[in-house]
Amino acid sequence: MIALLSAPTNLGLRPLRPTTVPGTAKAPEALREAGLYARFAELGARDAGVVLPGRYEDDARPGRLRNQDAIIDHSRRLAQRIGKIRAEGDAPLVIGGDCSLLIGCGLALRPTGRYGLVHLDGHTDFRNPGNSDACASLAGEDLAALIGRHWPAIADIDGLGPYFDPADTVHAGCREDDQEMAEVQEAISLTIRAAEILQDGVAATAARIRAQLDRAELHGYWLHVDVDILDGAVMPAVDSPDPGGLSADQLAGLVAALAPGAVGGDVGVFDPDHDPDGRYARLLVDVLTEGFGHLGQGRRY
Repeated sequence: MIALLSAPTNLGLRPLRPTTVPGTAKAPEALREAGLYARFAELGARDAGVVLPGRYEDDARPGRLRNQDAIIDHSRRLAQRIGKIRAEGDAPLVIGGDCSLLIGCGLALRPTGRYGLVHLDGHTDFRNPGNSDACASLAGEDLAALIGRHWPAIADIDGLGPYFDPADTVHAGCREDDQEMAEVQEAISLTIRAAEILQDGVAATAARIRAQLDRAELHGYWLHVDVDILDGAVMPAVDSPDPGGLSADQLAGLVAALAPGAVGGDVGVFDPDHDPDGRYARLLVDVLTEGFGHLGQGRRY
């Protein structure tokens, strides 16, 4: 059974403007209002509740992330809930929130075996202390943190880092101008640009990803979807919309091809503040229902 777990966090994002906070924390309830939970209930899924974040504070300073203490606390609590869901035999689908929630997903899996990560994202999210003096917002640095290339406070919580082995990590969806693409290509097992997905098609891309993961002796893999992998004209209700991304049908097809083999998944970075009439929430409900509707049902691990 799929268990929907809300993680309404905005802790990993910088403020869009002074005196404001990012709107991603509103995403789970906006998607609920647009019918996401009802649609998944029709598929037999259950509502597994919510893991609330701490208070947002724009407190970044050199050597320390914005909202660092709150992110660590939220990650631990999210990991506990994901672990409970998996112990009950269900497949967790975490509805975020920004990409900082991925740390909690990694924390949940790391003590229980060797898991891969499929990182579907319009950006590599690989800013880190080794390539930038501007580290502050984990949502743009999550992939680096997940494979151990960040400050130990976030990349090695409770001595469990790296949460995913770089050799077991796949990224797909970055744009041609991604600043960290070359570094990511060297760091992890497979990097697929959005242009390659558009050229090769989602079936071939999914087959390529599965083949890469099948080379490792994994207990399973986690499937992350940042909705900014969609073209900015299709999904402008994100923190950083960019051209050159996927269509809604292409994303739904790619996720649908990968979700059955995953042990769990998450979706992030939808911002309802940029969706006043709810049209993009409704579009995303269609994409997520089609894509994640069979999450965990075909896993071989």
